[in-house]
Amino acid sequence: MTAGHSARNRLGVAVLLTALFILAVFAVIGATLWSDLGVAERDLAETLLAPRAGLLIVILALAVGLAAAAVKTLHETHVLAPARLLEEAQVLLTNPDAPRLQPSGSAEMRALAEVINTLAAQRGVLRRDVEARIREAKNSVEEEKNRLAALMSELTQSVLVCNLDGRVLLYNNRARLQFRAMSDTPGAAGGGELIGLGRSIYTVFERNLIAHALETIQHRLRRTAQPVANFVTTTRSGQLLRVQMAPVLTTAAEALIGDTAQPAVAERTMTGFILMLDNITRNFEAESRRDQMLHSMTEGNRAALGNVRAAVEMLDFPDLQDELRERFRKVVRDEVQAMSARLDQTATEFADSLKARWPLEEMLGADLIAAAQRRIENRVHLPTKLEDVDESLWVKVDSFSLIQALTYLASRLSDEFEVREVRFRLTPAGRLAHLDLIWSGQAMSTETVMSWELEAMNFAGEHSPLTVRDVIERHGGEMWLEREKVRHRAFFRILLPAAMPQEQLDESMLLRADSRPEYYDFDLFKWSERSRALEDRLLTELTYTVFDTETTGLNPSQGDEIIQIGAVRVLNGKPLRSEAFEQLIDPCRPLPEESARVHGITADMLAGQPVIEAVLPSFHAFAADTVLVAHNAAFDMRFLQLKEDLTGLRFDQPVLDTLLLSAVIHPNQDSHRLEAIAERLGITVVGRHTALGDAMVTAEVFLKLVPLLAEKGIRTLREAREAAEKSYYARIKY
Repeated sequence: MTAGHSARNRLGVAVLLTALFILAVFAVIGATLWSDLGVAERDLAETLLAPRAGLLIVILALAVGLAAAAVKTLHETHVLAPARLLEEAQVLLTNPDAPRLQPSGSAEMRALAEVINTLAAQRGVLRRDVEARIREAKNSVEEEKNRLAALMSELTQSVLVCNLDGRVLLYNNRARLQFRAMSDTPGAAGGGELIGLGRSIYTVFERNLIAHALETIQHRLRRTAQPVANFVTTTRSGQLLRVQMAPVLTTAAEALIGDTAQPAVAERTMTGFILMLDNITRNFEAESRRDQMLHSMTEGNRAALGNVRAAVEMLDFPDLQDELRERFRKVVRDEVQAMSARLDQTATEFADSLKARWPLEEMLGADLIAAAQRRIENRVHLPTKLEDVDESLWVKVDSFSLIQALTYLASRLSDEFEVREVRFRLTPAGRLAHLDLIWSGQAMSTETVMSWELEAMNFAGEHSPLTVRDVIERHGGEMWLEREKVRHRAFFRILLPAAMPQEQLDESMLLRADSRPEYYDFDLFKWSERSRALEDRLLTELTYTVFDTETTGLNPSQGDEIIQIGAVRVLNGKPLRSEAFEQLIDPCRPLPEESARVHGITADMLAGQPVIEAVLPSFHAFAADTVLVAHNAAFDMRFLQLKEDLTGLRFDQPVLDTLLLSAVIHPNQDSHRLEAIAERLGITVVGRHTALGDAMVTAEVFLKLVPLLAEKGIRTLREAREAAEKSYYARIKY
């Protein structure tokens, strides 16, 4: 039984004992007096007291009541007030930013509270001074980390760093976006159900695949070969990934520390691995189509050639009837025509494949034009000028072939129309760009333009099998001729793709500088999932999914449904705000107005949102391998449990409830609402009554409760659950 429970129970026991004592005193006095009276006196006393029995009972009740009130006052002053002061002092001890103690009770207790507040203030000053010094000392380390973070963010390849248990320690935005593209519901967790700090890479890759790659690296390390392993794998969404794995080795200094007896033979050991991912799904599909095309051309023509050969042999017979001879000739003609058509189709598809695979790179449009100017002036000796060039416009081009095409056009203009100068103009056009090659002078016909487009590019001693049309098609663009009659000018307008963000890129995520440090947690290198059972693990070592739901009402058993799930992961004492889960859900039933007034979610906001059967698998994956935490968790868990039959998913991981844990820590407090706990622990509440907002506040509350639990000797998950189960609020059922 806790101290708080003892104080509360002592009040009830004291009141009861006082009442019994008063009754006993009156009973003893009455019995003593009654035994001392004679018969006549007893008759007289009965005559006097019987009519006044009610008055005596009232007097007795008043005496008992006054005694109970006195006991209650004394209890509140000398028992309950010190107990509350103790609880608030414990909060202040673990959280220097918690509210100061409120003086209550006796004069001595109020003075003690003032002294504690003074000490807390002095401690705050010292803490701030120490923190300032620590910040200064960490500046260099932070600079190194930020440089690494910037490098990782700018990489165009998906990169993950894992420890030997497969836990993700670091990843860049490209990796998050890559996994988001592989998610079944990318709008819900944004790929966070597949990747995140502390999450297991084995939710994406087969464990045996990683193990085999690690063995390969270990073998190469022993042979002093380049310790890299490569493999290709598929994901559950059907994506094809090419993976390159490299080891994370201890530094030379760490190796020496680990083997100080023989520093000369100390070896670097592998503490984790780096994965670099490339999504080759599209490339593989293109390769497959090309293989299929070649297979069709070879195997399809093999049978046709057999038929032709047989028909030709039959035609050699001199006594072959004319009718049969004609039939064999028809066979030869049909098969040859079919082979010719098949060959033409294959050639066309192969050409298309080549054009589609041609790499386009992003470059500043002004740089492209400057390069074209230099080439035209050097090779064609034709002066060039600029006219309305957007200096900020980026284009996505094969610069070599495009400059070659521009030079070829300038050469034809110079040779055939005696153009003495060309000008360039570059302007944006939505997601495209207009590149104009302008000249003054003689007009040309459309037929001439078409012939220039379709002829192989030969100019100034250069020969290319490509045509201008090929180059334009490589860019997925267009080219046409326009005339400016007023200015007696004409120009070729080439439509090019402007450099746009990659399809899977999300600018808001790339520019979220504040979230960058959350991608780091190198302490996880020390994790060992197999070394301890989950129940006996320290609360400070576990990974949590703190979540909350918004619903249509408060009665899950009577048809109310979830309309929003919000969750955030907590790892190593930090809520990972960049790895949040937030999703509205269509409840497929009317939304009561009184419910909408509470959480601000309207029926219009739910229209078109996914249903619970589509969202729960993503949330289940997001929360996999973690401990669930919620405030008043029984309510939220009931909603999830009612969907088990529908979705086939079970949320059977351990659950902690901040309401119960608060009651364990602060049994003498009047309220354990989330706002009250947050206020008591000095947490600023923002965004309440949204699922994600409540989950964030709950996560902050939980992190403040963990050290307070430790003060009470509750350090492991098992101890926390057992203590919570003894709380009064654990009786609440939904």
